[in-house]
Amino acid sequence: MDYSLLICRLGKQIREKRMNRGLTQANLAELAGLTRQKVIAVEKGSLSVSMSAYARVLGALDCELAVIPAAMPTLEELGELF
Repeated sequence: MDYSLLICRLGKQIREKRMNRGLTQANLAELAGLTRQKVIAVEKGSLSVSMSAYARVLGALDCELAVIPAAMPTLEELGELF
């Protein structure tokens, strides 16, 4: 499985968690000790964002990573890669 797809999925899940909690990107950035621009990059699944930034955002959302078998990509996800 392509690693960029996995990071993109993680970013989308983080965005959904943030929105479900009623937080703005600025609110989440403050809680995580990051800039709003970094939170935007995390949510976009930017490959240049450090694992530390992802961990800070997840911690601010009271979440953690879990390693599970990867699901096959959807047609929509494949379209976003190309």
